[in-house]
Amino acid sequence: MSAIATAPAQQNPLQGMAIMAGAMIVLPVMDAIAKYMATFEAMSPGQVTFYRFFFQLVCTLPLLFFAFGWGALSAERPWMNLLRGALHGAASLLFFAAVKYMPLADVFAIYFVEPFILTALSALFLGDKVGWRRWLAIVVGFGGAMIVIQPSFEIFGLKALLPVACAFLFALYLFMNRAVGDADSPLTMQTMAGIGGTIFMIGALWIGASAGATDFAPSLPASWLGLILLLILGAVSGYAHLLVVRAFRLAPLSLLAPFQYFEIISATVLGYALFGDFPNFSKWIGILIIVASGLFIIWRERVQSRSAASA
Repeated sequence: MSAIATAPAQQNPLQGMAIMAGAMIVLPVMDAIAKYMATFEAMSPGQVTFYRFFFQLVCTLPLLFFAFGWGALSAERPWMNLLRGALHGAASLLFFAAVKYMPLADVFAIYFVEPFILTALSALFLGDKVGWRRWLAIVVGFGGAMIVIQPSFEIFGLKALLPVACAFLFALYLFMNRAVGDADSPLTMQTMAGIGGTIFMIGALWIGASAGATDFAPSLPASWLGLILLLILGAVSGYAHLLVVRAFRLAPLSLLAPFQYFEIISATVLGYALFGDFPNFSKWIGILIIVASGLFIIWRERVQSRSAASA
């Protein structure tokens, strides 16, 4: 294997937490751009998703080749990594479709049922031990999501369930990360996933456009501003996720997981500043229930890990 897989990173939890917090604050910029392109540039979510993966490759491949050469694409399990990219592409497509129709904060709040789905999948298919407390937290978390979904469902109909479908696909994507394991380096996995996502979106655009689906309508940027925003979209997608990879090398997962909820804060600020959207009181109640349930699951995971290590 190349040096990118074998060189261990020195643990620095404080630096890892700072990097993770920064990445989580920046990542919703990507989704705000997707909503802007759909709202003001009349670009379909399918086309925006394609540009997201295409410009991610444009922005990150030169860096990877400069730092590591062609070894960055030398994957031990290429098909598994390409499938991961296809799942990520499908999840991103559903997310961008959701932000076209719904406020950013609502989409993020509903999307954060993903840790509950991942915990359930790990228990059902990997045999992970999940006690009654975490199962209860999963049920309560889904209840919080229903509080957020209910008024959105009355306004947007079935489109309000798009973030739930996105969360399920992204949980499968993370589930496959465990299946792939450490056979490939994180940078190789990220690059191959970008290629897989781009290929998937080419097929999805072709099928969707052939069927006459408006959310898959192909188009070019209508203005120079749109092109610049799409470039920023790809850069944020690529480099922010590389920051996440870096953070996970500096600090353990259990320490970094709570910082994912910073995305709700950033999404709320961007949604209000750019589109005038702000969650009402009942939605804030649902958001708090989701976050509290997720944090409880993370805390129980740390307790179980420490107990196992002691045993």
